[in-house]
Amino acid sequence: MDRNIVYPGAIPLDTDILSLNRNTMIALGFLMRAAFGTNYVADGLSCTPTVPASMSVEIGQGSLMQLTVVDTTAYGSLSADASDPLVKMGINLTTQAFDLQAPTSAGTSLTYLIEACFQETDRDLIVLPYYNASNPSQPFSGPTNSGSPQATLRTQSVQLQLKNGVPSSTGTQLSPVTDPGWVGLYNITISFGQTAITPSNISVLPTAPFIGWKLPVLTPGFGSGVQSFSANGTFFVPAGISQLEVEVWGGGSGSFASVSGAPSGGGSGGGYARKRITAVTPGQAINVTLGAGGIGGTTSGTPASAGGTTSFGQYVSATGGSLNYLSSPSSPQLGATPAGVGANGDINLIGSAGQSSLLNQGGLGGGAPMGGSQNSGTTGVAGASPGGGASGAGTGANSQTSFGGAAGGPGLAIVRW
Repeated sequence: MDRNIVYPGAIPLDTDILSLNRNTMIALGFLMRAAFGTNYVADGLSCTPTVPASMSVEIGQGSLMQLTVVDTTAYGSLSADASDPLVKMGINLTTQAFDLQAPTSAGTSLTYLIEACFQETDRDLIVLPYYNASNPSQPFSGPTNSGSPQATLRTQSVQLQLKNGVPSSTGTQLSPVTDPGWVGLYNITISFGQTAITPSNISVLPTAPFIGWKLPVLTPGFGSGVQSFSANGTFFVPAGISQLEVEVWGGGSGSFASVSGAPSGGGSGGGYARKRITAVTPGQAINVTLGAGGIGGTTSGTPASAGGTTSFGQYVSATGGSLNYLSSPSSPQLGATPAGVGANGDINLIGSAGQSSLLNQGGLGGGAPMGGSQNSGTTGVAGASPGGGASGAGTGANSQTSFGGAAGGPGLAIVRW
């Protein structure tokens, strides 16, 4: 993009500002051309019946991009440039109403056309003060003291036009032909005797160039807010929030106690899921259930238990690490057991299975995704948070001593918005 250069002490010129405006407009025009091409592109400009209903419609705020030229007439002190093509955007900040009339003959209908085009207009005429070299304290009124008003704003807007069709027998009415240099947006069909326009009377032309996609709202990491749950609770959607990002980890499995001569294997890790939820409402209450870590087995015969499931309402969940169904206090788990898994997430991951025991050492506890595994010791070691399985219990140096197992790591839920 071209940029103006000014210098300290130099007399400011009107072209400094005018060139800045034109250069910016040209840069934006080429950006729009790169993104959308040179055809018409419309956005907004909704057509809706009035409230209360009447025989009128309103066209809402919106924009229209259209290929034209840099400037068909001089722009202040800058010469016209009617030879270089440029995509420009007209913007309407206010609504515009159109009054329609029903056909006057029974059994007939009439179709109206609403068409649009880019419009550039010089306006806000003012008699400006000018410098008077012969008497600086008494400015001239207008150029050369002529008293002539001059435009102070060049606007770029969307010009809208209502075009009448020809009343015809209902079912045979035709849409008016779009005028050269304009683009058709809507047809509005009205029948004899109609006294109010409804949404069913309004249709978008198949050729209307309304933009069919929008850039997504960029919210990296959903960093405006975060809440974590390490116990059961309720999440209330904050005001103004319609999307959430949720991560859940299931609880890790506990490990059994060892039995004389038989060390126990490690508990398995819980699963993990991550989900983008795009349809929540402010104030909505969502139950959060945290999967507890499984309990550790004891040398007195209390068995270990599996990890619990963590869930965020009905949206997403992750199961806990499981126990081998053959395990019991008298027959400790010796092999890898199924790990937990995520469900209904955009990303669903499986935890790591607990490992088999080795000689007189308990097996390693399996980790949950993005969590750590647990090293073994003589006594079982609690699973790492979130969702890690506990390591198994060993049997000591003489391989005849029994030691207790340990609890699995609890689950976790994190909500971002």
